Amino acid sequence: MITIAVSRGRIFDEVAVLLKKAGLPVGGTCNESRKLIFEYPKYGIKILIVRPTDVPAYVEYGAADCGVVGKDTLIEEKYDLYEPLDLGIARCKLVVAGPKGYSLDSSKVVRVATKYPRITGEHFAKKGITAEIVKLYGSVELAPLVGLSDVIVDLSATGETLVKNNLVEMETIADITARLVVNRISMKIKTAEIREFVDKLSDVRTPGNSGKRGKVPA
Repeated sequence: MITIAVSRGRIFDEVAVLLKKAGLPVGGTCNESRKLIFEYPKYGIKILIVRPTDVPAYVEYGAADCGVVGKDTLIEEKYDLYEPLDLGIARCKLVVAGPKGYSLDSSKVVRVATKYPRITGEHFAKKGITAEIVKLYGSVELAPLVGLSDVIVDLSATGETLVKNNLVEMETIADITARLVVNRISMKIKTAEIREFVDKLSDVRTPGNSGKRGKVPA
C-alpha cells in the first residue's frame, strides 16, 4: 500500500479529480470528514490528511511514501525528497504586493510581511534592496493596512484578495503549482508501485494543465 500525504482544501479537491481520472476514485468525503487517515485497500492507497506545510516532513521522515505539496513550500525549506512530477494543479503566483502608489527603492529599508522569509530575503537581496522581514503565519494582507509592513510577499491565485484589501501586485517572484514528492527509501522499497502511481498521474494530466515531469530514479 502506498501512503500519500495531502492537505484539505483546494489541493485535495484537484488531486481527487486527477486520481479519479487515473482510475483511483479515492476522494470520497475526505474533505468533509474529521478523520485524518483514509484507507482504500482495493486501490492500494492510504491517504493522510495533514497541514500543507507539514506534507514534506511526513514524506521525508517516512510517515508517508508520497505527498502532494505546493512548490512554494519546497522552495522555502530544503527537503531531501524526490520530486518526480509537477502535477500542474493548484496554480498560483508568489508575488510582492503593496499599497497602490508604493514603489520599491533600494535607497531605503523595506519592511516586508510574509510567510516566506527565506524566499523573500533572497529575492530582495538579488534586487539590491535591504529588507526587514516580519514573519507572519496568516492574514498577511492586513500588515500594510495597519502599518506593520510596507509590502507583503504572499501567494495570489486570482488577485481578488489583494484588490479587496487595497493592495496591488508589484512583482511576481515565482509561478507555483502542486508537486508530487516521494520518500527516497520508499522509492527503493516500493519502486514498482510508485513508478506505476507516477505514470498514472502523468497520463491523466491534460496538455493545458500539465507541468513538467522530473526523472524518476531507478
